[in-house]
Amino acid sequence: MPKKDILNYKGFPLIRNGNVLYYGNITDKYIIMLQILGSKTVQDLDVSEKIAVQLQLTDPDVKTRDRIVKKTEKVGLYEALDVASIWLERSLAGK
Repeated sequence: MPKKDILNYKGFPLIRNGNVLYYGNITDKYIIMLQILGSKTVQDLDVSEKIAVQLQLTDPDVKTRDRIVKKTEKVGLYEALDVASIWLERSLAGK
């Protein structure tokens, strides 16, 4: 059985599950969760509009609500992924 192709963005996997996207490696200390809060239709396509971005710890011993390190809301997937990639890279680098 062939391995599924996983979409990568700036060197990290980007996986979608419904209206939630996970950005980063689950084996790293941090991961980004992007939740699509609203969308609009443009030429018969649903386009993400409002997106919640959360930098989270992946440690299973930490309570779910305490895993959130940073959070924000952005308009559009590009802006959300731009912030997500910066937060993830800096956090993993220890900055």
